[in-house]
Amino acid sequence: MSKYRAQNMPKLHSPFVRELDENENYVVKDEVNEGYGWVFEDDSVMAVEKLDGTNVSIIIEDGEIVEVWNRMNRIPFFSKQGAFIMKGLINSYSKGYMDDLEDGQHFGELVGPSPKWNENKYDLDQRLWIPFSTYCQNKLVYHSWGKYPKTYGSISIWFKEDLIPLFYAKKHRIKYDRAKEVGYVEGVVFTHPDGRMAKLRKDMFPFFYEDE
Repeated sequence: MSKYRAQNMPKLHSPFVRELDENENYVVKDEVNEGYGWVFEDDSVMAVEKLDGTNVSIIIEDGEIVEVWNRMNRIPFFSKQGAFIMKGLINSYSKGYMDDLEDGQHFGELVGPSPKWNENKYDLDQRLWIPFSTYCQNKLVYHSWGKYPKTYGSISIWFKEDLIPLFYAKKHRIKYDRAKEVGYVEGVVFTHPDGRMAKLRKDMFPFFYEDE
């Protein structure tokens, strides 16, 4: 038993108020959610690409992975149901994605081909576990955040027309303009240095349902 007690990944909320539209779609509107003004007011906030995968966390103790969790379900190291998760962790370890992780619990997304789901949204040839605190916050940051007005209207346009699939572009070694044409991007996680987080997905905006 690890000395670190496993925690569930905190539920992330939208910085904009959400409501049902006339078609019963739960979308954001031009109103800041109470307590989320920091997203738009603090220049230290980072906008990081939100990966769409399976939430998996690991606990490291004395430099070794001692526990693996899917939400609050502990995954045995040797089990049929958890084999695809372990394979993703091994692949990421071999790529050095865990090199900078200290002792403690670390959250990430398991992406790529899976025996449980047919979707492989990033067109990967192997499963990978992508840690949020290192890989995502170091390599998947939108430096364009803050260069435009932080208003509902401008953010909606950013999501609709200019949100680059950073992860897809890096994994397939293609230019951003090309990635926008062929790659997948779900949305953004806003992170504050003090640990606060919020999220926005494309499917939270009314434009996502315009062709329905």
